[in-house]
Amino acid sequence: MTKIIGLTGGIGSGKTTIANYFLSLGIPVYIADAESKKLLDHSDISEKIKEKFGDTVFENGKVSREKLARIVFDNKSKLDALNAIIHPAVRSHFQRWLVNYKEAPIIIKEAAILFESGSYVDCDKIITVIAPLKSRIERVMLRDNIPRRNILKRIKNQLTDEQRIAKSDFIIENINLEKAMLQADQILKKLTIQ
Repeated sequence: MTKIIGLTGGIGSGKTTIANYFLSLGIPVYIADAESKKLLDHSDISEKIKEKFGDTVFENGKVSREKLARIVFDNKSKLDALNAIIHPAVRSHFQRWLVNYKEAPIIIKEAAILFESGSYVDCDKIITVIAPLKSRIERVMLRDNIPRRNILKRIKNQLTDEQRIAKSDFIIENINLEKAMLQADQILKKLTIQ
């Protein structure tokens, strides 16, 4: 039976880099954030977003992730409303994706908000990727070209590393990528033995 391994971490922790490392080893990886962005273009999802947030979050007939982000990351109740639309769609999409990998011994489900969305309950084990706050902020500023204050707002809306660690089976400390990949290898060995 396929083991579902949850992979999570705060913004800028490097969880997608670790997910891509697992992918390079031939392990199927589902990246929930990337899939949720694609789902925004589905008509049923965009209609629900239009009902909840209005036309102002649309650009050229499509949901503008930037406009939506500006609204939800400043307002917890609006973020919760968006998540109530997106999370069930992602969960359903993941279940359909999983059918293609039922012969795989392990699959990775990467999600920034694995715990907040409730999708951790589908996982057999959970890995949390952590990194120092300064490194996380620098990575996101470089990657997304957004101001520090915006990153801090997003971090404030996520669980703390301590909260994630308390609910996780394994931790990868991503300060040095080579060492983080070694930790991933060690975890993988433990998972294949269990």
